[in-house]
Amino acid sequence: MDERSALGLIADHLEPAGDDAAIVDGLVVTIDMLHETTDFPTGTTRYTAGWRAVGASLSDVAAMGAEPTAAVAVYGAPTFDGEEITAFVDGARDVCAAVDGAYVGGDLDEHEEFTVATAAVGRTDDPVVRSGASPGDVVCVTGTLGRSAAALGLFEAGVYERANELFRFEPRVGAGRALAPHASAMMDSSDGLARSLHQLAEASDVGFAVESPLPIAAALSEVAGPDERQELAVSFGEDFELVCTIPPERIDAAREASPTELTSIGRVTADGEITLDGEPLPDRGFTHGESA
Repeated sequence: MDERSALGLIADHLEPAGDDAAIVDGLVVTIDMLHETTDFPTGTTRYTAGWRAVGASLSDVAAMGAEPTAAVAVYGAPTFDGEEITAFVDGARDVCAAVDGAYVGGDLDEHEEFTVATAAVGRTDDPVVRSGASPGDVVCVTGTLGRSAAALGLFEAGVYERANELFRFEPRVGAGRALAPHASAMMDSSDGLARSLHQLAEASDVGFAVESPLPIAAALSEVAGPDERQELAVSFGEDFELVCTIPPERIDAAREASPTELTSIGRVTADGEITLDGEPLPDRGFTHGESA
C-alpha cells in the first residue's frame, strides 16, 4: 500500500481526517515526520532542518487559515552532537518567530537515521477546509512554484549555501489568515500543485481547468532548462505555498488582503476533470518514502 492509499484508508476509517490539520474546539492540530534519506539532502544544515521541519507543520496551520500558537519537535539521531542540536533548535525557533508563533521544545531520542517529528497548534474560529470549492470559483496559488526543486538541484551540485537558503521557506501564515475570509477551499502545496488539485477535487467533488503561465520560481533557471521548469513547478512539490479557490466576486478583495502575491491560475469546473492547458493533468507529486 502506498502513502496515498494509506491516507485514504485512514480518512475512511477516521472521520476527522482529511484536511491539512485537525480541528478541535477552535484549535487546529497537525503533525509531520521527516527523515534524512527522504527529506534532508546531503548538505542540509541542522539549522535548515529545524526551520524546514517545523515550518512544514506551520504550513498546515496556515492552510487552515489559522493563527499559529506553538510548535514542538522530536529530534532523533544516531548520536547527539551539541552544536547540531543547538542549530536545530535555533532554526525551529526562528521559523516560529517569523510567523509570530513560539517553539516550545520537544523530545530527544536515539534513532538509526536523523529523523524529526514536528507538531504545531493554532487557533481559528472559522477554518478553511478542502471541501468547499464550487464550480466557477477561481483557483489561485500564493508565491511561486519550484523553489524546493531548485534547492534539490543545487544540493546535488554541491552549492550548499544557496540550496539551504532556498530550503528555508516562510510558512504562508499571513496569507492564510488574510485569505480565510475569502477562500472557499484551501490547502498547502507540500505534495505539489498537481497532487494538491487532485486532492481538492476529490474533497470538493469538482474539477479544475488550469492555464499557463504558472508562477514559477526564478531559482529554477539555476538548475533546469525551459522545458523542465514547468514540469518541476507542477509536480515536484515541497514548496509549501497555498492553493485555494475563491469565488470570483472575492478575488480583488483577496488579492488586496494577501501579504503574499496571489496568482489566478484557472477555474473550478463541474466535470471532475483536472486539466492544464486543456490536457489531462496526472496525479503526480511528492510521496513520502521516496528519496529526495
